[in-house]
Amino acid sequence: MPRLTTHVLDTTSGKPAAGVRVVLRRADETAIIAEAMTNADGRLDRPLLDGTGFGPGTYEMSFHIGDYFRAKKQPATAEPPFLDVVPVRFGLAGGRDYHVPLLIQPYGYSTYRGS
Repeated sequence: MPRLTTHVLDTTSGKPAAGVRVVLRRADETAIIAEAMTNADGRLDRPLLDGTGFGPGTYEMSFHIGDYFRAKKQPATAEPPFLDVVPVRFGLAGGRDYHVPLLIQPYGYSTYRGS
């Protein structure tokens, strides 16, 4: 059964980013499909999509990193923060697992298709 997962790493501290809100929607739609918070390991406690909810298409994960850095009282974080909500759009073809990790810092981020 295919699954969609993620994890968030704070490259400023070199540690997992706990407490990051992650919201999943189909691209160009407003309805939320799934929403979760990262745990102490920077991962979600369950996949955002799996089983019958998993289908081919274009999706968008929104990572609320501004709230994360505010909670950490990151000295380099301005108000408003340079990066607040980071949207990542990606396509799912189906039939296999997808892992979309995010590496964050107050002024930049990167993502890739993980395994």
